[in-house]
Amino acid sequence: MDVVVVGAGIAGLSCARELAAAGRTVRVAERGRVVGGRLASKRYDGRHADIGAGYFVADDPDFHTLAEQWRARGLARPWTDTFTVFPGQSDTTGPTRWAAPGGLRSLAEDLARDLDISLESEISAIDPETITVLAMPGPQALRLGPPAAIADAANEQHWEPVIAAVLAYGQRTWQELHAAFVNDHPDLATIFDDGDRRGDRAPVLVAHSTPALARRHLNDPAAAGPILSKAVGELLGITERPEIHTHRWTYAQPAPGTGPYATDGRVWLAGDAFGRPRVQTAWLSGRAVARAILEKT
Repeated sequence: MDVVVVGAGIAGLSCARELAAAGRTVRVAERGRVVGGRLASKRYDGRHADIGAGYFVADDPDFHTLAEQWRARGLARPWTDTFTVFPGQSDTTGPTRWAAPGGLRSLAEDLARDLDISLESEISAIDPETITVLAMPGPQALRLGPPAAIADAANEQHWEPVIAAVLAYGQRTWQELHAAFVNDHPDLATIFDDGDRRGDRAPVLVAHSTPALARRHLNDPAAAGPILSKAVGELLGITERPEIHTHRWTYAQPAPGTGPYATDGRVWLAGDAFGRPRVQTAWLSGRAVARAILEKT
């Protein structure tokens, strides 16, 4: 039986690649114009900025092997294990965060190569004669009228929104940092130095909002841009007014769940809500679904 994967984020692409490698016929339907989902980069003034996931961690052995393959081909690089924390401007260390010189979406494009993918393809219902993988947030999966087991799993997911603001300056005037966690701020949650992250030293910062700010401005995300710009300027001592671009993520941050997927045996739900919310989690979830399908059919 053929398999349809709905969603060309990293979970869907991971699933489709595993199935295709095993010789299964698999089609990917993506309602957007590009692949990647929240592994997202957008071009502004000739340069891509990462507007979705800020980085990825590769502490699973298999995903680390994939990261090293990307590294060998110049698609990804270890970025940093140190983030600044505000207030207090102290440093915290953690796992190595990886970034992509060509933007994180370039990694999704690499996973998508040679797959049968239909872009701008809206699926309105689940075909009962087809094995279907819903590689998307649970609230989006509910729109397709999934079977009860999938609907129950989707309803158990809790997601928070985020607005990302790309702040493009004329020059780099802030004190060096890779990225920053901002604690106890009403509007600002994280700051990424996109020039440092991408390795081109462009004077570009990307700010991610708190869920509270995002909820207030979901219908007008551009209105959140000046708020985030002001907060970043105050925190980093930047007086220049940047060019601002905003992007709304209605379903950005899932609460950690258990996994690696949900299924009724014919329809599957996968993504980074099944485990600790990470790019790696989404990849593992999609692969786990593919392996379970191969075992059962």
